[in-house]
Amino acid sequence: MARIAPISDLRNYGTVLDQVEPGVPVYLTRNGHDAYAIRTMEDEEYFLKAEAMIQLLSELNAGIRSGEEEGWLSSDDIRAHLRKRRKSDG
Repeated sequence: MARIAPISDLRNYGTVLDQVEPGVPVYLTRNGHDAYAIRTMEDEEYFLKAEAMIQLLSELNAGIRSGEEEGWLSSDDIRAHLRKRRKSDG
């Protein structure tokens, strides 16, 4: 479960950092409102991977919608397109 602390607790930042554990961030408040979150690097990497996965799924869904609305390309069309690009790049 997350821990909540006022931002003024950062005067003794070592005490605040000791409370941070994987899966247990410390949320800092300013004037009673959420202001910041402190989490472990392990949690940060997890969030970055989750964000990348959401972006990838969004792009895949856009491609699926495009295929359904504009029609799908055949595998032969894709091969021809990739060959043409390879020749123009070389």
